[in-house]
Amino acid sequence: MHAKGQRDDIHEEHLFSARFIKRLCVGIAVLAGLTGALSYAGRELGDRIALAGHTEDRTPLNILIGEDHLRLPSNAIRFQDQRQTGRTDRLDVYLTWPEMEGYTSENRDRFNDIRQPENLIFLQFSQSTMSRDMSGRVEPIYSHLFEGAPESGPAGLTMRHLKEGSGYAGETLLTGTMPDGSIYAVRCILPARGQPSTSADCQRDIHTGDDLSLLFRFSSRLLPQWQEMETAVRTYARQHLVQVAPPTRTPDKNTPE
Repeated sequence: MHAKGQRDDIHEEHLFSARFIKRLCVGIAVLAGLTGALSYAGRELGDRIALAGHTEDRTPLNILIGEDHLRLPSNAIRFQDQRQTGRTDRLDVYLTWPEMEGYTSENRDRFNDIRQPENLIFLQFSQSTMSRDMSGRVEPIYSHLFEGAPESGPAGLTMRHLKEGSGYAGETLLTGTMPDGSIYAVRCILPARGQPSTSADCQRDIHTGDDLSLLFRFSSRLLPQWQEMETAVRTYARQHLVQVAPPTRTPDKNTPE
């Protein structure tokens, strides 16, 4: 009787050990799976945090604004919700200066370092709402808002302060002459001596395409390069505008050729 009890205890112990080992193995497998999933999710989250809304994707996207067709790489488009083919009212672009390139892993520090605002320029395409661009508004509008005597600015520019209460309080209009003799104009909120510059101290708008207004913003530190920037921005816009060929007329079968 005692021997039978011992055999039953041994049998139950073997069964318990087998069940325990099986459950332990299953638990280890599940834990390993969870660890792998968490590790992958962590890497994905880490990558997204590192990108901080940027993308390295260079896929070209076709953007329609009014009658104009733009084709730009995804990594040059500033906001995630704008990175899609289709029609929109506005498109925001950010580029390295002077390379005029979108975000990449190689230049990520230039996109993320707010202490160096001259690293980037910001472009905004939208349908024109005014008949004149900023240069065209100098004589009919801005010239009536000047306050004080003109001052010399960087790289041959002339500075004119705009009146308080004019809607441009604290702003300065800088003008110059472009190589073709036309007027260059840019509005800036110039930082006080000892104060840091920002990436949007200065703004200028031009007409481009069929009916586009192109507003671009940049640090006042880049004012000495205004001529190079003007050429680069106009070239960039021209290179990314898709010229749609006019429809060809199909000859009428009843009309002799």
